Amino acid sequence: MMYSLKGCLVVLLLLMTLTARAEGSLLITQAGSDVPLDQAVIEIMLSGQKTYTRVQDDYQIVQRRARFDPLVTVIPAGASVTFPNQDTTRHQVFSFSPPRVFSLDLYLRETPPPVSFERPGVEVLGCNIHDSMQAFIVISEAPFFAMTDRSGRIDLDSLPPGRYPMRIWHPRLDDTHQQWWQGEVDTRLDNHVSLTLDATPVSPAEPSLLQRRFQRGLEHQEHP
Repeated sequence: MMYSLKGCLVVLLLLMTLTARAEGSLLITQAGSDVPLDQAVIEIMLSGQKTYTRVQDDYQIVQRRARFDPLVTVIPAGASVTFPNQDTTRHQVFSFSPPRVFSLDLYLRETPPPVSFERPGVEVLGCNIHDSMQAFIVISEAPFFAMTDRSGRIDLDSLPPGRYPMRIWHPRLDDTHQQWWQGEVDTRLDNHVSLTLDATPVSPAEPSLLQRRFQRGLEHQEHP
């Protein structure tokens, strides 16, 4: 059987492409229990300046049932976030964290102008009206950043093969919410990191009976 030189080159290039791709993953669990940790943020310091993380333009942290949703948001430095209020009560979002100190005016059922975050770091959010409300924005300058899903995993198949410096953040690493775990990751392998969680989880206050009635009535009006 005869093969053309062009066909052989195509097969060779395909094999080179397949071997050049990383097929590893990263699993993060809680030390001592092996419980998968979701909402852990990973930064991988790849060589060069190419960005390997797909970013979006509509980052939102919604206020719903006297809670922030989602609890953790990771964004690239320079991105903006909006804070829609879908509650029947007023909220006042604020932060005293180093990346950006800000405070929104008290508002109800509306969305203030977006807030931009230029400096990297961890932004801890609160509400001046509801002390139990808390959320986090991780602002990253790393070429690759991602957040674990409910299974505690991140696929590394989009990254070039190799071993790179990595750091991991989780809201329960410490009570200051500024601590990072430092280490390395090999994008060609299945990596496993166990984190020791020292911070006490925040138990959000349940809305009052009156607030729940208002919320149910509002939902009925929106979705009859």
